[in-house]
Amino acid sequence: MATSPDDPELTDNLEPEYDFRSLRGVVRGKYAERCRERLRVDRLARDVSAAFADEDAVNSALREYFSWHQGQPTGDPA
Repeated sequence: MATSPDDPELTDNLEPEYDFRSLRGVVRGKYAERCRERLRVDRLARDVSAAFADEDAVNSALREYFSWHQGQPTGDPA
């Protein structure tokens, strides 16, 4: 059964001799920049996101829009 982070029964079972600060090579956020380079999160407005069931539906709609939009003429119509 999964536990909630707010579960009062959770206890810290690490022994006091586990001092992670004393380990060599341990750096907080060592791979954070690499993760940010690969991860891209764009948030939709609430009214827009309500129109889609899930992430796949958003991606499908955007792909359809882009394929339709690429066939349209661009630039100044004059």
